[in-house]
Amino acid sequence: MMENGFVAVNRISVREGYHARFEELFGSRAKAIDRFPGFQHMQVLKPNRDGEPYLIVSHWQDETAFRAWVGSAEFVEGHRRGFQDLADAKARGEEPPMTSDFVTYDVIAR
Repeated sequence: MMENGFVAVNRISVREGYHARFEELFGSRAKAIDRFPGFQHMQVLKPNRDGEPYLIVSHWQDETAFRAWVGSAEFVEGHRRGFQDLADAKARGEEPPMTSDFVTYDVIAR
């Protein structure tokens, strides 16, 4: 069967008061993912309704490329500031400013 691609959707719930910072992080992102082998493109979707998560939709050549990204130094580089925000909140004894979960999909048609 021919590969049609792979999509990872990161659903990120953002706490009240962190939205501007979250959007700043993506607006000034390191772009480490852009140079990673197998990466095709990405969309950052802002919800139109309060309480809904942001969606980070990344398109990949295949699942192997995506899994390599998640385990890479470039992944750490690309997420460094967000990870630091999480660590800072934990050090202050606060709830994390954002939480996320991944859902992945195989592309079966274009």
